[in-house]
Amino acid sequence: MLPTHYTVPTGSRLPIRYDAEKPPRWRVRMQEMFGEAQNPAVADGRVPLVLELLSPAHRPLQITRDLAAFWRGAYPEVQKEMKGRYPKHPWPDDPASALPTRRTKKYSS
Repeated sequence: MLPTHYTVPTGSRLPIRYDAEKPPRWRVRMQEMFGEAQNPAVADGRVPLVLELLSPAHRPLQITRDLAAFWRGAYPEVQKEMKGRYPKHPWPDDPASALPTRRTKKYSS
């Protein structure tokens, strides 16, 4: 049986969407995925979730099946844009090793 939700390190328990024609999808704020080097997966790790990475305002920023490649590749451009749009939120240079958060910089320290 496949899980209906996935819990991120910040404690948020988020629903997984299944569709017979597409891989499972999961929507999560990008800051809550900081510190994660790989995509979450279901079916004993055999099926990676398609991640819909969201802004702090829950707007889609990126869709990926390879979180590690996103952190290394497209993230710096997203980071640059989001630092200007959401300056109160953390946008670390190395998101794969940063602490995940649901909070702004002011409340994270």
